[in-house]
Amino acid sequence: MRPDAGQVLHFSEDPTITRFVPHVARTSVIGTPYVWAVDGDRCPDYWFPRQCPRAMAWRGPRTTPGDVERIIGAGCGERVHAVEYAWLKAIMDVRLYAYRLPAADFEPIGDPPHAVVAQVPVEPLGPPEPVSDLIELHEEAGIQLRVLDNLWPFWNQVTASTLEFSGIRLRNARR
Repeated sequence: MRPDAGQVLHFSEDPTITRFVPHVARTSVIGTPYVWAVDGDRCPDYWFPRQCPRAMAWRGPRTTPGDVERIIGAGCGERVHAVEYAWLKAIMDVRLYAYRLPAADFEPIGDPPHAVVAQVPVEPLGPPEPVSDLIELHEEAGIQLRVLDNLWPFWNQVTASTLEFSGIRLRNARR
């Protein structure tokens, strides 16, 4: 599930949204109200239930071959996503939807950019599309999906490596 040219996506478990209005996210350290979405490169970060903690790592321009072999695995592709066993059933059962939004309303946020944001209300380009099997999406994209008892040892290795990474909803991970 990726956006077409001129589009960005917003993933949600709510299929009834007709208009996205800028707001300050409950967990945001940024006080500016935004509508959040992602481009094609960051869509896989959201192929999960909303509250699912996930740690993601991928090869970047400064990544060493040793870190790729040690963390992603030799011959295992360019990217790995890790989740906890406790979330596996939710990943298989969630009904996730993708809203296609006009990219012209959005600008990148972060350094490097990790999402796109709009400061004006945005209406979807059409009805939300059901997102298919999330595990299958990972497989088709060549993204290794690793299921762990606890994310923190993996996260600590990733953040100390030369890999690029992102962690989402880590506050929901086991302690």
